[in-house]
Amino acid sequence: MEEVKKEIENVRKLIRRHDYKYYILSQPDIADKEYDDLMRRLRELEEKFPQYRTEDSPTMRVSGGILEGFKTAQHIQKMLSLDNTYTFAELKAWEDRVKRGLGKDERIEYVAELKIDGVSANLTYKKGSLFSGVTRGDGQIGEDVTSNIKTIRSIPLVMLTADSPDLIEIRGEVYMSKKDFQALNKDKESAGDVLFANPRNAASGSLKLLDTNIINKRRLNFYAHSLGEYRGVEIASQWDFLERLKSFGLRINPYSRLFKNLDEIIEYCRQMEKKREYIDYEIDGVAIKVNSIRQQKSLGFTLKSPRWAIAYKFPSKSATTTILKINVNVGRTGVITPAAELTPVECAGVTIRHATLHNFDEIKRLKVREGDRVLIERAGDVIPKVVKVVEHKGKKEFRVPNVCPACKGKVVKEKEEDVAYRCINSSCPAQLERALIHFSSRQAMDIQGMGESAVSQLVSLGLVKSFADIYKITKQDLLKMELFKDRKADNLIMAIAKSKSQPLSRLIYALGVRHVGEKAAFVLASKFRNMENLEAATKDDFEAIYEVGVVMAESIVDYFSLAQTKKLIQDLRKSGLNFREIISKDKITRFSGKAIVFTGEMSNYSRSQAERLARQAGANPIKSVSKHTDFVVAGENPGSKYKKALDLGVKIINEMEFSRMLNSL
Repeated sequence: MEEVKKEIENVRKLIRRHDYKYYILSQPDIADKEYDDLMRRLRELEEKFPQYRTEDSPTMRVSGGILEGFKTAQHIQKMLSLDNTYTFAELKAWEDRVKRGLGKDERIEYVAELKIDGVSANLTYKKGSLFSGVTRGDGQIGEDVTSNIKTIRSIPLVMLTADSPDLIEIRGEVYMSKKDFQALNKDKESAGDVLFANPRNAASGSLKLLDTNIINKRRLNFYAHSLGEYRGVEIASQWDFLERLKSFGLRINPYSRLFKNLDEIIEYCRQMEKKREYIDYEIDGVAIKVNSIRQQKSLGFTLKSPRWAIAYKFPSKSATTTILKINVNVGRTGVITPAAELTPVECAGVTIRHATLHNFDEIKRLKVREGDRVLIERAGDVIPKVVKVVEHKGKKEFRVPNVCPACKGKVVKEKEEDVAYRCINSSCPAQLERALIHFSSRQAMDIQGMGESAVSQLVSLGLVKSFADIYKITKQDLLKMELFKDRKADNLIMAIAKSKSQPLSRLIYALGVRHVGEKAAFVLASKFRNMENLEAATKDDFEAIYEVGVVMAESIVDYFSLAQTKKLIQDLRKSGLNFREIISKDKITRFSGKAIVFTGEMSNYSRSQAERLARQAGANPIKSVSKHTDFVVAGENPGSKYKKALDLGVKIINEMEFSRMLNSL
């Protein structure tokens, strides 16, 4: 039996070596038939001696069946996205921020990598074996697509190196080559199926299929590029990490480069833009990262992205087409927005049928009319927009509607300096529908099944007139609606019930307060901790928060002062919604969510350094002292903030105590 076990291990090693040579190095050294014979022999042995079959065997790449669906999985370290820049001036501004953050004496190197337009995935290896493959999701939780990830031949099931880490998260991009994309669409066209719009959509759709046999035929590929959590290995820099990836048996992009200054990076970006059309996969820019891991840790993160990395997006691609019609849409806050319906045109590999006109002032500036030939661009390669009129063919000037297209209510400009026109009818069904869709969205209350069709029917039937009405919906209500049977109705009722336990930050975002986005909602929830504190806060309290400006503060106060808001909050409370921010115990530090004010001169830190360290520890440095300030850090010769803290009874600590608290984390 030992001889059988030894043969199985030897055949596996041979297959892995040939996989590496074929899929990673593109240097096959045996014929396809010889490879097939090895695989056939391994299958025979494993079928005859199933006790020696392992999860990381090459035969386990293709499960050969239909999966039941995807569970969710949490990333050990958050999987954040990069902030974007579109000009070299913006890139220079980012470098200036990096230099300020690290100090003038720090020598900085950068790594530049092509930004592949694919699907982000997080691979977790434990003791050298592939443990899981998870999509980015919301950055914290994604879909567990491990079975599908195992079909990708450029992802090793077992690392090649003998000294593999105890645990490592490897982030990268799943993509489909242009050649394979064209072949796939040709097959779909022959079968009379709907074609994929672009390689990214094809990769995304393929990765989430439930039949691994089909996925295996789609020829997905993977380039690794980023590091998440790691244990049992020392990694000093991004470039060191990329070199390690090669020894692990993973592919890194061959165009990755190490640079010593921004001028070299800018030249690299120009070269890559010229090569873009000749590379056999879609790229939309360049990712630039500070090389040193120590410096990365010093710079830290914002809520959404690392401060030590940035994406430079290539200039938008454009095309010329005709405006067939200018449509007017109503948003959740009542804003009336124009959009152009176009003669379909190919732009950056995508068929464009609609484009944004932004606002009515933009229509006036461009002198756009229905029937005009216009130039469109995909801004950031994503949102199509009308840039200019190429040829005036339309005769009738477009006028701003004075009534809402959805409810016939009055449309006004609230302030002369505003560019937005709004429907002021609070009962406008279009506003209600958009608001409900936002409330139920994945980033907000995450009510799965509450899509556009369901919301439209609930509103038209008069079943939902406010957010609170969502929690009064019964199964019998849903069964009256089109396409709702027992199972679908049960699922939506369960999703609604589950949403009641969402943290306060999601509820704040879901309410749709003007100027309060996802990040601001998180900051507010972290600061005030519960709905009662938030409702009682004043404009000064909000303005004292670093991330909240005057405009946002006014908007929040106005929103919570409305009688209809007070009633809504009361109704949501009665429905049993969670009104508190949920903070995981393992993420809590003595600084978490604390509002800190610095005053006076410190001997070991500059003011900006102290504030940066406090933010990295989870605190919220603010500029002025109020009753909501948690403590004041006082250096030498403190000013009026120190006196105000004494008057209000706010806790005061010195620089030594502040350092001790930081060192205890």
